[in-house]
Amino acid sequence: MNRAVMLLRLTSIHPLLWIVIALSIATGYFLEVCLLLAIIFIHEMGHAVAASFFSWRIKRITLLPFGGVAEMDEHGNRPLKEETIVVIAGPLQHLWMMAAGYVLFSMELISEDLFKLFINYNVMILVFNLFPVWPLDGGKLVFLLLSLKNSFPSAHRLTLLISFFSLSMFSLMILLAAPSHINVWVIIAFLFFSLYHEWKQRRFIFMRFLLERYYGKKSGLQALKPIQANEQDLLIHVLEKFQRGCKHPIIVEAEGKEKGTLDENELLHAYFTEKRLTDKISDLLFSY
Repeated sequence: MNRAVMLLRLTSIHPLLWIVIALSIATGYFLEVCLLLAIIFIHEMGHAVAASFFSWRIKRITLLPFGGVAEMDEHGNRPLKEETIVVIAGPLQHLWMMAAGYVLFSMELISEDLFKLFINYNVMILVFNLFPVWPLDGGKLVFLLLSLKNSFPSAHRLTLLISFFSLSMFSLMILLAAPSHINVWVIIAFLFFSLYHEWKQRRFIFMRFLLERYYGKKSGLQALKPIQANEQDLLIHVLEKFQRGCKHPIIVEAEGKEKGTLDENELLHAYFTEKRLTDKISDLLFSY
């Protein structure tokens, strides 16, 4: 009960949404807007409840004029299984909502028109959210999938490139099929802006990932995945090989022979605490 109250307190409505609600009243579409907002709210609460179950730090849940967002104060260091559950918890809400709508319609508690509208809204939001575009749920799933084999910065960069390509193709389809659909173009513009902002901030996002890895909880990092590093490699270049969901012992080599090993925390300590920004791995090996 306390957890539910906390999530409700974190929920806010964007000021522009109040204008949309006012316009819906004036134009006679209040029921449709309320229905859409209720579906979006349940979708976002699905993410929030799953995140709360895993004790994630939830910043806020915001309802926007064209959707919603559940913001988490987590930066890529939770187990991949946890992150996958939190991401798919939103889309899964549409399945039980559509089933509940069918039951209500079968019991003649709602009209056929309302039932069809409810189903259409659910399908629309479900399909749209699964598009492989960041920051939609589909884009986050692409990031998680790429993180299985790629380093954090590589997976992040590839996710944004795939998102840009997918969004460009979607924009072309809309241009050919429904060029006058203003609402869709507003959403497309918002997604392009989000991608641009994420791309500009990608170095900061990587540094935040490393910082939380150094100062944050380590309980989720269970799998060991050694990183082979040449003694002449720069510290930052080795850090750029770090992946999500695993811990890295660093094996330092020279001329094909192993010279020693370093713990990932030794690299993070050297970079963030000792400010050894331009050091080579060999410098750390002799220090520690």
